[in-house]
Amino acid sequence: MTMDKFSHLEKAGIVLIFLMAALQGFYAIYGYIDPLSFATLRGSELSSAADVQWVQIYASRTLFVSLIIGFLLYKRNYPVLVWAALFGVVMPVTDGMLAYEAMAPIKVVIKHVVTALYLITVAFILRAVINQNNAKL
Repeated sequence: MTMDKFSHLEKAGIVLIFLMAALQGFYAIYGYIDPLSFATLRGSELSSAADVQWVQIYASRTLFVSLIIGFLLYKRNYPVLVWAALFGVVMPVTDGMLAYEAMAPIKVVIKHVVTALYLITVAFILRAVINQNNAKL
């Protein structure tokens, strides 16, 4: 199915979900390749070299999330993606609180807040797409 067959709202939802999956995939690769820099990017510092393995474990789970989100997008499973976006808010909220407690730069904390708002926006857009598609039936 080409993008021409989708409404503007659905195209926006598809792009937002694709960007979410792509960013998570990037984070996974970055976290595995350069755990020290990745931890700093996310707003925390590693205490010891042993912490590198925990970042790589995080990276493998982030890759899993990226692949699941990508697969759900491929299948156009919007109802599950709505819930994934809403449940996903837990991650940036937790990350933001941890970054704040670690006295990370305020821009890092704000990035987590923006991510939570992004996920909520995605959920609302996809809910509207579902309603729009149901109205066509």
